[in-house]
Amino acid sequence: MDTKISRRSFLQTSGVVAAGCSIAPSGLQAATKKSTPKKQPHIIFIMTDQHRGDALGLINPILKTPNIDQIGKNGLIFRNGYTSTPSCTPARSGLLTGQAPWNHGMLGYSKVARHYPIELPRLLRESGYYTFGIGKMHWYPQKCLHGFHGTLVDESGRVEDDGYVSDYRDWFKLNAPGKDPDKTGISWNENRADTYQLPKQLHPTQWTGDTAIQFIEKYDLDNPMFLKVSFARPHSPYDPPKEYLEQYDIHDIEGPARSEWSEKYAPVKKPINYNTAFGDFGDDYAKKSKQHYYANITFIDDQVGKIIQSLKDKGIYEDCIICFTADHGDMMGDHNHWRKTYAYEGSTKIPFLMQYPKWYDSKREIGTEVYAPVELRDFLPTFLDAAGASIPEKVDGSSLLSFVKEEDPKWREYIDLEHATCYKPHNYWAALTDGKMKYIWFIRTGEEQLFNLEKDPQETTDLSDKRKYRKTLEKWRERMVAHLEERGETFVKDGKLVTREKTLLIGPNFPDKKWDNKSAIAYWKRETNKAFKML
Repeated sequence: MDTKISRRSFLQTSGVVAAGCSIAPSGLQAATKKSTPKKQPHIIFIMTDQHRGDALGLINPILKTPNIDQIGKNGLIFRNGYTSTPSCTPARSGLLTGQAPWNHGMLGYSKVARHYPIELPRLLRESGYYTFGIGKMHWYPQKCLHGFHGTLVDESGRVEDDGYVSDYRDWFKLNAPGKDPDKTGISWNENRADTYQLPKQLHPTQWTGDTAIQFIEKYDLDNPMFLKVSFARPHSPYDPPKEYLEQYDIHDIEGPARSEWSEKYAPVKKPINYNTAFGDFGDDYAKKSKQHYYANITFIDDQVGKIIQSLKDKGIYEDCIICFTADHGDMMGDHNHWRKTYAYEGSTKIPFLMQYPKWYDSKREIGTEVYAPVELRDFLPTFLDAAGASIPEKVDGSSLLSFVKEEDPKWREYIDLEHATCYKPHNYWAALTDGKMKYIWFIRTGEEQLFNLEKDPQETTDLSDKRKYRKTLEKWRERMVAHLEERGETFVKDGKLVTREKTLLIGPNFPDKKWDNKSAIAYWKRETNKAFKML
């Protein structure tokens, strides 16, 4: 298959219980029996929240992200990195389990299960790693460990457990008694923007970076570390410190992508409570939000640079795999869409970079750009591969190290994307893409869209009704039939795609049988503070 590549034994116990989450044996010992590698690298996994794939200096020169960019320049730059279910919790479920949405069971926004048969931190722990997480986990309960030896958590002010206070919020009380961490006045799903109203050192981005550095500085174990550093930004609030906002001239910021097909989403001319998911609020509004969004990314980039410097100061940098990605993107007003959960590139395409130790026998020049479609499910098998551990059979992802070790690795032709109903009745969809073309099937309405991403990366022209693309549309529709067939006749019947009136938010493979589709939908309604009738 053409992947189009061009230049560019610590604490292995399993009986820990934390916050109501049992860290139980996997039940997959035969499948996960590990081999002993010559050397296990440290694994530094850095991720952001709601970070669209084109918001890096590597892709868009407007962005100032030299430290993040360098991760790719020192390794591989995956130009077609996607998130299969583009909202926080289902994306993180795929990352945690290495599985496709149907197999881990979350088809849209809901609660992550307390325990999965396959969990990345636990499997690395069983392979000899000391595992630690810092920042936003977005799990339930919120201090659930899933195999981590420990976590220090920032949840953007969310409280889902009785009496829960995030580690960041407790730290804030210690370092700024009586002050309001939300003084900027923007909640975590708004699309308006302002500068941070407190000293920079109190910002959660600074806390996340500083905490990661402290962990690295104090690390003195012989075991390799798995360190997950998860920033809660650039997800709204778009609230960078002033010094970062001043690095961006709003006149240089590009306006949102526009298209004929998205005109029907334009009638809302101003945000409703600043949480509106659809509407044309004008170029100036969108550019201001994007200016602050970019500034938040540059703030994160500074922290990434400091984290990497701490690895160098510790003397372990040369023995690290360093990856950078995000859970999903942010539409930023493209096609009159805001936030996430959509099939379009601003929502589904994410940064995807991997740096590996020089002592790896690489078949690639550093800085190589890889165009094969990759997804969050690929990180779990990548890290197990690096650890010398076998990959469980039920993992759907593949090791990204294939692109390091092999000249022409076998890889998937395309990746599956989907999201259960969110914001509006029509927004219930499944999609497929190879990074060149994208096919979207709207499950409730039966509508289709087809985009040529090579010629039209902003998806301005829907080709589904173009005679020239009829055979291409049919090919991708047949692929969708094959993809959804295992779900039964409510999705595919007699070889044809079936529209559904009701949303399936939690699939039959979700491991917590007490949390069914009805419970998940009720939770989703409470979370959004709206009793949407479409569910």
